[in-house]
Amino acid sequence: MWRRPPSVPPFEGQRAGLAARRWIRRRRAFVAFCILLVILSGVLVWGFRQSSVRISRVQIFGPPSLGSFGGASANQSLAEIATSAMQGSYLGTIPRDSFFFFPELRIRAGILAAHPNIVAVSLFREGLTGLSIQIHERVPIARWCGFTPTAGVDEYCYLFDANGYLFAAANVASTTPVNNFTLYAPLVGDTLEPLRATVVRSSQLPSAFDFARQLATLGAPVTKIILRDDEVDDILTQGTRITYVLGREQDAFTALVSASANLDLADGSLDYVDLRFYGKVYVKKK
Repeated sequence: MWRRPPSVPPFEGQRAGLAARRWIRRRRAFVAFCILLVILSGVLVWGFRQSSVRISRVQIFGPPSLGSFGGASANQSLAEIATSAMQGSYLGTIPRDSFFFFPELRIRAGILAAHPNIVAVSLFREGLTGLSIQIHERVPIARWCGFTPTAGVDEYCYLFDANGYLFAAANVASTTPVNNFTLYAPLVGDTLEPLRATVVRSSQLPSAFDFARQLATLGAPVTKIILRDDEVDDILTQGTRITYVLGREQDAFTALVSASANLDLADGSLDYVDLRFYGKVYVKKK
């Protein structure tokens, strides 16, 4: 009787052929996918490089006070920073000025680094080829003029914001600060350049400034505020010095009001008023 040779299993040849054909089909599909991916990538890169989707116009918007720090020249400087940040390309393929991929963080960081008077920057796309930059300036609270007043020395002052950050030379900028008085105080850290530095105890400055404005309601406007460690000297226009402990403004004002019937801050007859001790008012006349 005839039998199939034992070395050739049934249907083994058919199975091997089917597996080979499947592998070939998968390989062809993979190659086709890779070719399609390369074509699509090339089309996308070509599209990103078209002038119709690349930023060519940069507009600067900001508050009217922006003119105090340079006006049109300042706007031009900001636009140049943005344009410079968009030079070049990513990995040598996609341009940085692409409408889809322009470097927002790089533009914002460049503007903030170059202009300390700017506190925030907002960027908006305008069509497919325009970029608008909204500038938000720091609000000048008062002038800082050094660590302590020095007689006979011309003071060079700086404007600072609500956080005690010194952002512009008051002698150059024409912006008027919120408060007319001058602050004298140490700066945070060991710095020789006041610009971009921060006043010590900046979180307590609002309360100290409120106390100075309260003194004005008693007919005693403050011209200078001097911070000395945890103590404050308020120098009135009449030359009187009022001293109290920083952070205890309410106690100091209450004590001052309770003694107002026996002293006159407005006539310039007092040398100083000491409010450092709770519930006590020490006075020295000129």
